[in-house]
Amino acid sequence: MFKTKQETLKAKAVGVKLTPLEYRKIKQMVNAGVFLNVSDFIRGAVREKLEGTEVIYLRDVDYGTAKKEILEYYKKNNEAYYEEIANELRLDLEMTVKIVDELIKEKKVEVIE
Repeated sequence: MFKTKQETLKAKAVGVKLTPLEYRKIKQMVNAGVFLNVSDFIRGAVREKLEGTEVIYLRDVDYGTAKKEILEYYKKNNEAYYEEIANELRLDLEMTVKIVDELIKEKKVEVIE
């Protein structure tokens, strides 16, 4: 599906409730010239949050297949955190931790300190 340039530029207004303390802090930054206005602050905060957030769609993989993939991942990358492996391979984090711990017990991978 394609959108015209005009459709892409249409902004949507949303309502936000802030605590009095949050609002005062934002207004202080606006008054100090850090932001143009409260809306400018909120838009920036939303953009920042969106840049740091990613939706990962997990694959439906059986335990044995996941274990083989994780072992191959370690062979290619030498080291990785649980979250990296789960995200890259799109595996459930809990299953990934269980498999990595099992691979450590089997001495197929080792913990680096």
